Amino acid sequence: MTRTVYVNGDWLPETEARISIFDRGFLMADAVYEVTSVLGGRLVDFDGHVRRLWRSLGELEIARPMDEAALLAMHRELVARNGIEEGMVYLQVTRGNPGDRSFLYPGPETKPGVVAFTQNVPNLADAPAAQAGFRVITIPDLRWARRDIKTVQLLYPSMGKMAAKKAGVDDAWFVEDGFVTEGTSNNAWIVVGNRVITRGLSEEILHGITRAAVIRFAREAQFEVEERAFSVTEAQAADEAFATAASIFVMPVVEIDGVKLGDGRPGPVVRRLREIYIEEMRRAAI
Repeated sequence: MTRTVYVNGDWLPETEARISIFDRGFLMADAVYEVTSVLGGRLVDFDGHVRRLWRSLGELEIARPMDEAALLAMHRELVARNGIEEGMVYLQVTRGNPGDRSFLYPGPETKPGVVAFTQNVPNLADAPAAQAGFRVITIPDLRWARRDIKTVQLLYPSMGKMAAKKAGVDDAWFVEDGFVTEGTSNNAWIVVGNRVITRGLSEEILHGITRAAVIRFAREAQFEVEERAFSVTEAQAADEAFATAASIFVMPVVEIDGVKLGDGRPGPVVRRLREIYIEEMRRAAI
């Protein structure tokens, strides 16, 4: 079935969707994005994604293209038009099309560009990968320094995922100065006893919406949460590890650079946190 997509105010079959070659998102990756999960036909943690979108736009001095109510209505319409029960909505906001190429930002007469589409993922909540767990490799973190802004500059994360594929594993974790920053498209965590540990917020990592929810749920479940950097060696010696993102929720990590964690299977803490997260997000989805 041909998807219906949203392009600058128009609802179009995906085969008819077009943007200008002068759109700065295309020419310079001058754009930000958000991915919102869908469970039971409803949006997961939408308010959190909007808050991060506003922050990213503000950091890049891109005007908000519409208010939160209009964004919500557009997301819901996309979900309905495409019959999505489980999956994701991808939203991208660009600085727009100034009519020519220039390194300088255009003036306020250039309106932001907005595109959005859905991806159907029937087994999002019951992903087979969650039963086996991810195996990851570590690679140097060579991205730009403002990783807290969710830009569409995804070439190096894409290279990281390709490196993982070539190594026969599921993903890569970035490492800087000996410490894990995050995964190619997710936040990285380890578990030691009753403690869950993930890097603290800064310009060095994306401020994950799933990360924030898991911290909240972990504390409510009486786990101790530490927000600090950890090394690859510490991660390999941990009891468990996992990654969080809107596309994978809470994903167990069972191997790091060939070293198995525990018995090489998803552990009880990660399984419990995934269960809590999905249960709470189903309940709160809008």
